[in-house]
Amino acid sequence: MDQLDVILEMKEISKSFPGVKALDKVSLKVKEGTVHALMGENGAGKSTLMKCAFGIYHPDEGEIFVNGKNVHFADTKNAMDQGISMIHQELHPIRVRNVMENIWVGRIPYKKIGGVKWVDYKTMYDKTVQLFEHLGITINPREMVSNLSVSHCQLLEIARAVSYGAKVIIMDEPTSSLTETESELLFRIIRQLTAQKVAIIYISHKIEEVLMISDEITILRDGMLVGSWNSKEMNMDLIVKRMVGREMTNRFPQKNHKPGTVKMEAKNLTSPNPHSFKNVSFQVRKGEILGIGGLVGAQRTELMEAVFGLRKIAEGQIFIDGKEVTIHSPSEAIRHKMALLTEERRFTGIIPMLSVEDNIVIANQSAHKRAYTGGKLFLSKKKRAQDAKKYVDSFSIKTPGLKTQIQYLSGGNQQKALLGRWMLINPDLLILDEPTRGIDVGAKYEIYSLMEQMAAEGKSVIMISSEMPELMGMSDRIMVMCEGRLSGIIEGNEVTEERIMYLASMVEEARSDTEKGGLDTDER
Repeated sequence: MDQLDVILEMKEISKSFPGVKALDKVSLKVKEGTVHALMGENGAGKSTLMKCAFGIYHPDEGEIFVNGKNVHFADTKNAMDQGISMIHQELHPIRVRNVMENIWVGRIPYKKIGGVKWVDYKTMYDKTVQLFEHLGITINPREMVSNLSVSHCQLLEIARAVSYGAKVIIMDEPTSSLTETESELLFRIIRQLTAQKVAIIYISHKIEEVLMISDEITILRDGMLVGSWNSKEMNMDLIVKRMVGREMTNRFPQKNHKPGTVKMEAKNLTSPNPHSFKNVSFQVRKGEILGIGGLVGAQRTELMEAVFGLRKIAEGQIFIDGKEVTIHSPSEAIRHKMALLTEERRFTGIIPMLSVEDNIVIANQSAHKRAYTGGKLFLSKKKRAQDAKKYVDSFSIKTPGLKTQIQYLSGGNQQKALLGRWMLINPDLLILDEPTRGIDVGAKYEIYSLMEQMAAEGKSVIMISSEMPELMGMSDRIMVMCEGRLSGIIEGNEVTEERIMYLASMVEEARSDTEKGGLDTDER
């Protein structure tokens, strides 16, 4: 392709935040009708660069060109008017409105009746149906967004971006919440868009996915450009080496832990919601990593949130160290030395306006009120800072300082800060819900190492994951759910991808068999 094919060009873009230079003279050329992957570790500057391209941030230095014309985006609307659209990694739909209102927000069609302007719901519905049919998306336009799964919210955001008629669509970790089938739908949409000369800038940590879908790859490291290459010249080892600046020989740490006696047992847990989990029984042992697999809608998250006291349980029992316990709230779960890292770190994890320090110490401060008071009236600033710094250092959290608002950290560093929060209460049982979603390969290994370390110390770890290699590589046993039922538990030495997918898909058998507590795969 020649210079005329370049639709978006960014020249020597620099951007600084208090105490950190996020971008240092980074350049990027994106050609029409191509998928240009943008890769790098968390904190490399990928999202910052794209926010400059979308008018969220204003570069301190550098120039941006669209179709060869020098542009200055005052805001995101200005960027969209110039044909740039962006789908963010952390979704922020308007949950109290329906799907079609979310699609056309800011562009709601109106009609006049008797001189009065009314929302034209019929036109809005028809346009949404037409858009969804064009993209092959099957979501009811009148459905409340609060009822949608994370994956459906992701598809909604993609549809909204397409509805603007954008010539450049930035997708930040677009498949992080999608099933394999939904990811295939996304790839089909991408191929459809590139055939219409739309350019896709694709940010992802899934290297196999990038090699499959992209035409070109640009890699950043520590806010600087490493280089740009044709995707056909790249492979997984080369990408990892250029991303992290070193060889990575192992994806998972060596297993040194050994499962022991039962730590926690759940018997016949049933939700008051008839569409949620029902009659689920399982055990997790001391020194064990128990994986939980299943497709979207399997109710894995709902089950674990109920164990942690975030959701109600209509029937069933929970035993810790052989003693029955009743957990009505997260504070009660914490008192039983349990911790939960939630799936959506921005929505249910971090407190964005508070500092890194505040976010790390808050669970310990709430659970152990004497931890920072020494029995006195006031909090000890020194003790809080010491505890926060301990995990900033041990987890290698990249932050300008403890007082930096956590919202300014990359997703991977936010995740490590949340892990630090729970490590501070020294839990005996750690529940991790999609712990490495949107995390780079280096940070993933650090999280895996923490899980292995906990298990080696005799702690219990429960990990919900939609990434098959992660589930198989880290788990001692894998418990598979399907539509709220337990469909089987597979021992580590018997795990295969086919077995997991078989159990995750057996809807009818799960409905009948799990009434008896679920079956082992050997019984099938």
